[in-house]
Amino acid sequence: MDFTGAAWRKSSFSSSNSGSDGCVEVAILPDGKVALRDSKDPSLCPHMFNSHEWGCFVAGVHAGEFDQPKA
Repeated sequence: MDFTGAAWRKSSFSSSNSGSDGCVEVAILPDGKVALRDSKDPSLCPHMFNSHEWGCFVAGVHAGEFDQPKA
């Protein structure tokens, strides 16, 4: 798949101030799929999600499913 014209957006949780170099970028593609890539190496093939899969992921983020347990 050609991602040349994709409009990549950096996650709002990715920050150079966070002490981590880990950043992800997301692009909504014309066919409705969602591409997710590592901004440190955009030459790697992105992970692809259909709209249902992406919706479930976003709902999980909002619900705190991926939060680190508090020590």
